[in-house]
Amino acid sequence: MKLHNRPLLLTTILVGLVSSWCTRDDAPKQGNSATAVAPAVKSTAPQRVPSGNGEEVTFFPTYGYREGNDWKIYIRGWTHQNRSHLNKIVTKLMTAIATVKDKCDSAELANFQSRANDFEDDDKSFEKVIIKFDSDPDAKLYEFNKRSDANGIVELDLTLTDDRAKQLLASEKSTKGWLTFSAVSDGHTGRGRIRLIEPEGLSLISDIDDTIKVTDIPAGKDTVLRNTFCRDFKSLSEMAKSYRDLGDVPVHYVSGGPQQMFGPLYDFLIIEPGGFPEGTFHLNFFPKNFLSADTRRLAIGGFKSTFDHKVDEITKLMKKFPRRQFILIGDSGEVDPEVYKKIRSERPDQVKEIRIRDLINDADPNANPYRLEGMLVIKVDPVICIAEDHFKSLSAKLKEIDPANTYRRNTAPPCGG
Repeated sequence: MKLHNRPLLLTTILVGLVSSWCTRDDAPKQGNSATAVAPAVKSTAPQRVPSGNGEEVTFFPTYGYREGNDWKIYIRGWTHQNRSHLNKIVTKLMTAIATVKDKCDSAELANFQSRANDFEDDDKSFEKVIIKFDSDPDAKLYEFNKRSDANGIVELDLTLTDDRAKQLLASEKSTKGWLTFSAVSDGHTGRGRIRLIEPEGLSLISDIDDTIKVTDIPAGKDTVLRNTFCRDFKSLSEMAKSYRDLGDVPVHYVSGGPQQMFGPLYDFLIIEPGGFPEGTFHLNFFPKNFLSADTRRLAIGGFKSTFDHKVDEITKLMKKFPRRQFILIGDSGEVDPEVYKKIRSERPDQVKEIRIRDLINDADPNANPYRLEGMLVIKVDPVICIAEDHFKSLSAKLKEIDPANTYRRNTAPPCGG
């Protein structure tokens, strides 16, 4: 890619990302924007490996499932590099975007830069990636199936025998089925995690934005930008406690947010101080490569991308674990109720419960209670204001999904009202 294309492309990416974000009722009430950060809970998850100015491989936490006497594991990584001579151009552009649009004040620019870092990085193509389990007494090397593609993505389908898995778990002294591995190929840094999950039991699938972290997506693009890139993250502490109260249950974080936000989300939610249990991450893929056909999807964004991504990822999980049951947790500000309804209609025996934080008060009888039928409604007080552009986009998507119902303006206050 030519250097002069990068600033324009990054602007497109930021615009696309903003566009893409954009019963029982006896549960306790929760707040959203006024919620304090949860108290720190010591996590057993390892911290990410700092890359400096070298090439980093970001591994998204994944899972293994049994197939006969083997464990099948799919590992996905992203190879990228912080390029200082490009950053002088790109950082000025992105900081200017934040300042001119008055999204971040001067005290928040450090947050902006740390969260924008991975958007600025160069995708590294044609890289050979090799990994090794950290506590492997045999020090065996595993090479990825192919070199990284134009977007820096590498993929590995890994099979471990049950005996081999037991050896690795014992050597790591793992008590919850987690295995740690690192990139050992020349010039690469990166650490990844795999949870080996048994065929039967209870699992939890969770959204991220406005389900476990304050983003206030219904309030509109300006608010989303500030909460995502500028303001200190806020964890929904009541949700963190409810997740921990479930005990040692595998957790899968399935979000329509971009994979380039994985690092800041992992550091805050899992390591500290968010207080949420370690889990696998299934974020949306937003390529930056100008020649990639998927890059065009950035400019479209919207609820379709989020809906399709979540349905696909959750369906994959359930197919890998047909004998497990799942609790699905999300919020009413986007299309989580519709995603979970579709999943429940297709795999009813696997859906134990659906919980929805009703942050826009759709459970109100005068609003849109049909969206939350058969779900545990978690009331939110105060409810979130709804920007007109969000209302129109959500209305259009819900009409497409369920033509029999018309989405009505609910009783949540409009933004600025």
